Amino acid sequence: MRRVRYESTGGPLFVEEAPVPEPGPGELLVRCAAVGVTLPMVRKVAEAAEPVQLGGEVAGEVVAAGEGATRFRVGDRVTGLCFGHGYAEFALLHEAMTSPIPDDADAVTAVALVRSGLVALGALEAARLAPGESVLVTAAASGVGHLAVQLARARGAGRVLGAVSGPTKAETLAGRAKADFVRSLGADDCMQYDDDSWGDPVDCVLDAVGGDLLTSALAALAPHGRLVAYSSGGGTVQAYDLLVGAKSVIGFQMALIARGRPDLYEQWRQDLWRLFAEGTVKPAVHGEFALEDAAAAHAVITSRANLGKVVLRP
Repeated sequence: MRRVRYESTGGPLFVEEAPVPEPGPGELLVRCAAVGVTLPMVRKVAEAAEPVQLGGEVAGEVVAAGEGATRFRVGDRVTGLCFGHGYAEFALLHEAMTSPIPDDADAVTAVALVRSGLVALGALEAARLAPGESVLVTAAASGVGHLAVQLARARGAGRVLGAVSGPTKAETLAGRAKADFVRSLGADDCMQYDDDSWGDPVDCVLDAVGGDLLTSALAALAPHGRLVAYSSGGGTVQAYDLLVGAKSVIGFQMALIARGRPDLYEQWRQDLWRLFAEGTVKPAVHGEFALEDAAAAHAVITSRANLGKVVLRP
C-alpha cells in the first residue's frame, strides 16, 4: 500500500510503499477513502524531536477485523481516529473509537463532521453554555471552529462571535474572506486577532489557539465567564486575571471522553448526525488532496488559510 511518512523534524513528507497492516485484538483494518488533516498533527511534524506516525481522522470501508472486534462487519463504512499510520491507503482503527457512517453521508463528510464536531460539541458542553448566553470561538474558520459556531447557534446561544487569524493590516483580503465565511455560518460578527477590540464581553470562549492569544481570549470574558481550552498550543494564564472577574478556565480533551465515557461519546456522535440530517450543521471542506500532495495540505493548515476541513483522498 501507499502511505505518507517523513524522516526528520519538519519533513519533507513523502509517499512510500509499505505492507498492509494486520489488525490486532479489538482493531479494524479500514480501506481509507478520506483522511482528515489536523493542526495538532501538522505541529507534530514541524516540532516533534523525533518523527511521529501520521495519524488522525479516517473514514472508509472495513476490510478485516481483529480478534474480539465484533461491532462491525467487512464492508461496513466507518470513521474513527487512527493512532498509527493514517495517511495511507489502509489504516487500523480501535473498534471502541470507531463509528458507523450513515447511508446518506459520504466519507469526506464523515471526516469533516465527526471528530471535529465531537470536539466542538464537547467544548460547548464543558463551557456549560446556557440558552441566551454569548459565546466567542477562536480559530472560527477551522475544521473544529466552523462547526462550533454552528453548534453554538443550534444550542440556543444568544450571540455568537468568531475570531480568526489574518494577514497584516496592509493585506486584509484573506482576513475578510475568513470573516465572511464565519458570518455565513451564523455568527453575528467576526474579528481578527489583532483587532483593537473583540466587542462586548461574552459568557464563554472556546479557544483552539492557546499561546499568547490566551490573554486576549480571557480578556474577552465577562465576569463569571468560562474559557474552554482545547488547543495543542499551550499557554499561560495569570491567576490574578481569573480572580478579578471570577472567571474560569476549563481544559477539554476528546480522547478522555472517548476512552472514559463511551456512552457520552456515542450520544454526542448521534446528536451530530441528527443535526446533520436536519441541515442544522453543515461541515465545510476547504480542499481535497492526494497522498502525494500531503505537504501542500499541511501548508494550508500552517498558513491558517483553510475555510473548514482539509482532507486527503488516498
